Amino acid sequence: MSGRRAARAAFAVLLTCLGPFSGAQVPGQSQLIHSEKSLYRQVLVYEDGTNRCLCFTHLCSLGRQSCIDLKLPDHLVFEYTQMMLGALYLNPDPQKVLVIGLGGGTLPLTLERILPKADIDAVEVDPAVVRVAQRYFGFRADARLHVVEQDGRAYVRQALRAGKHYDLIMLDAYDNQYIPEHLLTREFLSEVRTLLQPSGVVAANTFSQSRLYSNESVTYRSVFGEFYNVKSANRVILAVNGPLPSMDSVAGNSRRFTNVFDRLGFSTKGLLDRFSTATDWDTGARVLTDQYSPANLLNSPSPY
Repeated sequence: MSGRRAARAAFAVLLTCLGPFSGAQVPGQSQLIHSEKSLYRQVLVYEDGTNRCLCFTHLCSLGRQSCIDLKLPDHLVFEYTQMMLGALYLNPDPQKVLVIGLGGGTLPLTLERILPKADIDAVEVDPAVVRVAQRYFGFRADARLHVVEQDGRAYVRQALRAGKHYDLIMLDAYDNQYIPEHLLTREFLSEVRTLLQPSGVVAANTFSQSRLYSNESVTYRSVFGEFYNVKSANRVILAVNGPLPSMDSVAGNSRRFTNVFDRLGFSTKGLLDRFSTATDWDTGARVLTDQYSPANLLNSPSPY
């Protein structure tokens, strides 16, 4: 194993121990109903009678990428997906939406249902994940929901060249370890900000505890300025291409979604209570760049 691969493996173990993807165990006895090796990873689907889950590791309880409730398929199983929808408290009427990272398709499908006028692009690097989302999780592309099989950063650059802009960009790309390194850097986030409309919102799914927490925080701050932290087992960063809306504005927008979010299985107030702008990280941490990546952190003598 190369030094870089060894560093990434150690990094994965550390992050898995400190910050699970979902914050809950798979209940009961899980049955493997699908397994395939893609160009990028192992793609697995487990079912336990209550939930059906997409995983990139056989230790599914430690790394579920996406789950659906088999009896209540409209309900959002993971808190992080609920928190990602907090982006609508900052911009309640996005017309153009980009989701990077498909998983089982939960986020783009939910956005299509609750935003009837929105046009949604979902980008996924792994064709096997797209096939599994279609076969096992009810994902379907249509006139308003488009799927692009491409690396997320490559798509962002292509969209910039094409003159596209989005009102909402959701960053939810994970491999079996963590967020791919090239989707964590200041250079990438600067490209994302350029792709946003004025007052457009970015929502990024990260861990609430990890060795990179401070580095990620200062990196987002360096690109977007102040942002909202929304935390449970995961941490969702909500940032804006422009001034951050006040909590009064956020609270006012949240009330528009009371009935909608009730149908999805969670409360608008419970989500609102998680919003914070408190600086709970080391502000002296080093910004992540294309030259200073998570693998580099593991090789440095005193990583943050």
